Amino acid sequence: MTDGSTIRALREFVREREWAQFHSAENLAKSVAIEAGELLECYQWDGAADDDRARDELADVLTYCFFLADKLGADPEDLILEKLVRTRSKYPIEKARGRSTKYDQL
Repeated sequence: MTDGSTIRALREFVREREWAQFHSAENLAKSVAIEAGELLECYQWDGAADDDRARDELADVLTYCFFLADKLGADPEDLILEKLVRTRSKYPIEKARGRSTKYDQL
């Protein structure tokens, strides 16, 4: 998924501006939620959002997710793949295929 160039660019961006002092795990988690709200706002009144605006907001969400993963000492790709293993066991194909039912209701 990533070769490390994204997190290196993000670290450099923060270093140049001396913003690391503001990047506590708590502040980054809040920023993820705030930016996710802005992404959701793109679809608030119409499911056909402006794709460019949605992409910009998604980039903000992903940026803060990368910052938070880095702060926690985790690789985003590893986090996703590890979670996928757990989610596969919660949603076995034979029970979950074509259904949106929560795992504890399957």
